[in-house]
Amino acid sequence: MKGVPSNLPSLTIKSIRDGLLGKQFSAAELAQAALAFAEKENASTNAFLTFAPERALAAAAKVDSEIAKGGFVGALAGVPLGVKDVIVTKGLRTTCGSRILENYIPPYDATAVFRLEAEGAVLIGKLNCDEFAMGSSNENSAFGPVRNPRALDRVPGGSSGGSAAAVAQGTAVVTLGSDTGGSIRQPASFFGVVGVTPTYGRVSRYGLTAFASSLDHIGPLARNVEDAATVLQIMAGRDEQDATSAYAPIGNYHEAMKLPVGSLKLGLPREYFEGLGAETGDVIHAAVKQLKGLGCTVQEISLPHTKYALSCYYIIATAEASSNLARYDGVRYSTRVNGDTLSEMYRNSRGSGFGAEVKRRIMLGTYVLSAGYYDAYYKKAQQVRTLIARDFTNAFTEVDAILAPVSPFPAFKIGEKVDDPLAMYLSDVYTLTGDLAGVPCMSVPCGLSPEGLPIGLQIFTKHFDEATMFRLAYAYEQSTSR
Repeated sequence: MKGVPSNLPSLTIKSIRDGLLGKQFSAAELAQAALAFAEKENASTNAFLTFAPERALAAAAKVDSEIAKGGFVGALAGVPLGVKDVIVTKGLRTTCGSRILENYIPPYDATAVFRLEAEGAVLIGKLNCDEFAMGSSNENSAFGPVRNPRALDRVPGGSSGGSAAAVAQGTAVVTLGSDTGGSIRQPASFFGVVGVTPTYGRVSRYGLTAFASSLDHIGPLARNVEDAATVLQIMAGRDEQDATSAYAPIGNYHEAMKLPVGSLKLGLPREYFEGLGAETGDVIHAAVKQLKGLGCTVQEISLPHTKYALSCYYIIATAEASSNLARYDGVRYSTRVNGDTLSEMYRNSRGSGFGAEVKRRIMLGTYVLSAGYYDAYYKKAQQVRTLIARDFTNAFTEVDAILAPVSPFPAFKIGEKVDDPLAMYLSDVYTLTGDLAGVPCMSVPCGLSPEGLPIGLQIFTKHFDEATMFRLAYAYEQSTSR
């Protein structure tokens, strides 16, 4: 062995595989180096909540053993993996960023985690996030905010801020996040990494702690499009343990990625560009121009119900959250704070266990589901959701993909919006529609703001057409890296 490479922050799945098979380093050496690097860097960013040295070294030893005897070498052999702390891991603490689950040890692995480890991934730890994935800045974690390694006074985005930070920082090669209203794409945009939200049902939600069940997705974050495609290819597919997972064929993302894009028709929704400031807009328009240079045809389209997405989302998401979080009552596996009566124990446990944002969303969700308000709010929001989904269906009869900004602005300063929930919610205005419609979407780095902060280009495609999404993203990435 020649030793672990010194360029840990720039490693990719391919470079790790080449290094292992070329005997340049072992999986155990890489795991030890990744753990040491992650622990060192965590002092500045707080991206990891729990490290998993025993699990990581055991997985690495298994990879080394298989390579030594010429056995099965998985697609992710030796690749350091981080997992957002709302995705359960057997025997490894899963807090959901909340005091109410501060000491919870799950008895099983999420399907996504199981499938990645089966291909040789080395799980090094669990990643910080907004409490129960509720937030757009990662300032709602009970264990402190994640800091943006590109600018430590800036937020990483949320709720998968720790997942994006670990990839950008180089402390994990690939990570898993969850996306309910933009929680993968927005932090990916803020860090200048690739973040993918697959079609609803493409990846099993078994083992993903529920926030809003009809909106929640698991997806990968990575340093490049090819690595993101590799991770999704492994996770995707029907899971009998999740009734909402789809039987839809997956296809080969890597073959599709290499196809030319000159025949693709791309749509620019006018609703996403009205009022968009030059700080972000100029970078997005430059990316569109780059794709036109590759032969793509670009036309303006309309998604007319976009203006209702924010209010629609925060009714549906909070309603489902109020139902899903009712299970954390201090009786079973959550933290218990005793009281003189059962009701007092409930109040004490939930009152001290949940943070302010979670309480706000539970209260709002309970209100919109209450007698007398259900039809006026929740039912109406579901009807509007259907119209938003129909906008995408109609658009995809004209174009192959839709391009848009991910966020109206780059990463903002820590504390800048924390006292104004509405301003915080508006940071998701361009990402909510993808989750409401259930279509695949992703963020690809496309440039820097005048302040030098990353900005992401958002790509939408029709249901279960991740192949076209990766094809377009890969072509753009390759054209800008020449």
